[in-house]
Formats: sequence, C-alpha cells, structure tokens
Amino acid sequence: MNIKNYLSLFAIIILAGCASVNSSQSTADNDQQYGVLLMAHGGTAVWNESVVSAIEPLQDYYPIEIAFGMADANSIQEAVARLEAKGVTRIGVVRLFISGESWYERTEKILGIREGAPQLVDHSIHDMGGMMQMPNGHKMGFWKIKTISDFALSKEGLGNSELMDFVLEGRAEGLSQNPKNEDVLILAHGPGDDEENQRWIAAISDRTSLIDSKFPFRRVQVMTLREDWRAKRVVASKEIRHFVKRAEQEGGIAIVIPFRVQGFGPYAKVLDGLSYVSDEKGLLPHANVTAWIKNQADHLQSTGFIVAE
Repeated sequence: MNIKNYLSLFAIIILAGCASVNSSQSTADNDQQYGVLLMAHGGTAVWNESVVSAIEPLQDYYPIEIAFGMADANSIQEAVARLEAKGVTRIGVVRLFISGESWYERTEKILGIREGAPQLVDHSIHDMGGMMQMPNGHKMGFWKIKTISDFALSKEGLGNSELMDFVLEGRAEGLSQNPKNEDVLILAHGPGDDEENQRWIAAISDRTSLIDSKFPFRRVQVMTLREDWRAKRVVASKEIRHFVKRAEQEGGIAIVIPFRVQGFGPYAKVLDGLSYVSDEKGLLPHANVTAWIKNQADHLQSTGFIVAE
C-alpha cells in the first residue's frame, strides 16, 4: 500500500470519527472542557519529535498534551496542569503503548482514581522517595498528582489495533524483493512476565493478517526481546539470532520489522554480524498511528469519567 492509500485511509477514519459525533455540530466543539493527555514512553529527540508530529493533525479537535515517560507522576502532573490551564476538566488519557496492560493500574493510582499512590506533601521528589530510576535511564515518579479534573483511560494497546496491520504490510512491501525467499521477523520489546509476554505475541501475531494474505513469505513470526530482564533477554536474543541465521542458511534472508512506537531500539546490536533487511522504522511515522490516537480520544470523550479522589 503506497502513501496515498495510507493518507486516504487516514482521511476516511478521521471523517468517520467526526460524523459519529456530528449530531449537534462536533462533540469537540461543544465540549470545551474536554482535553487529551497522551502518555508515551519517550526516548531520543527523534523519538519524542515523532510523537509530537503524530498529534499535530489533532490539535484542531481538542487540547492535547504529551506526558513522556513510563507512567511518570512528574510528567503526568505537568501535562495535566497545562490542560487545566486551558480550561480542561475532563481528560481522556490515551496511552501510546504496544500493550494496553502496560502501566495501567499504576496510571490509575497516579491520577487518583485508584488507591495506592502516596500524597505529594511538597514538591521535592527526592524527599518523597517516590522517584525510581530504571536500568534504561528513565525516571518513574510515583505519587498522586494534584488535579481538579476527571479522567477516562484508554485500555487498547497498539498491538490490539487493526490499523497497525496496514503499517506492517507497508513496511514489508517496502522491504521485500523476493517473498518466496524471505522470512519476516516482527520484533517487539516484550514484558517480564511470561504469560503477559505470550499475550503480547498473540496480539501482535493477529496484526500479520494482511502480510499473510498478500505475500508468499516462507515464514512470518513475532518475537520479543524481553529487553529489560537480563536473563530472559539472553535467551530471547539467541532465539532471534537463530531465526535470522536460519533464513540465510536456507538460501534466503530475513526481513526484520520492529513493532515499536518508534525506531529500532537495541535490535541492531542484537543482530550484529548477521545478514538481514530492515528500514529500522517502528510504527511511527505513519498516519494510522495518528488515526489510532484520535479513535481512542473520541471514544474516551463519550465514556463515563471517573472523579479523582
């Protein structure tokens, strides 16, 4: 599918979303108190800018702010404060994660719609003892934010969205030269819990339907690196390298497509010394990610909001 097809699909989705709330003008026009908080993992300047670019087409629909970090109370507090300064008191929290399970309950606690987060007595993070430093360098503040708003949280991850099927199909089409001689590896981060990891793999495997139907690839497989868990990462790395090596040993080559929000992560290092093909693009940049964010935000706008305690 070429870029014109993608943009057409995006336009159709956006227009359909507008029509669904257009009984008395648009809900966004009538609901001046609604805004969107987009939670995103965050990373390099390029990573962050790709997310900023993804929400630019949505600025005309509602106020929208980004909280980078893995459910970090500090960035969430700052983003909520920016929305409230614009008059927003009903906030749809769209969680731009591969899995809808990621940081869900933690986010509820930080927002005050579930018990369990400590009060922020003063503005000293370190005095609170609520700042956790992750091995990858990310900081994760954990306390109940101060807010006057009500919240609704998205539950769907990108791995559960059929819109991502088109992203994968486009990536595969752009990289493939001879499908009958190629294996496709769709590579994701993955969680530490084994059962949750299997849910990641199952969900992302469902996203390969267009690839399976359009191309006669030898194999299409989803794998996770289990990046933040050393022992599991070692095992996963061996399995990933075996998949790529086998493609070459059988006279072909592996196409590696990262199922990440942006970029190639640590995969080049994991695959060092092996022959493979990749454009090293994650799900962004792609219009369908913008469409997914808007779909989530529109759904939350008509959802029952939970009052922070």
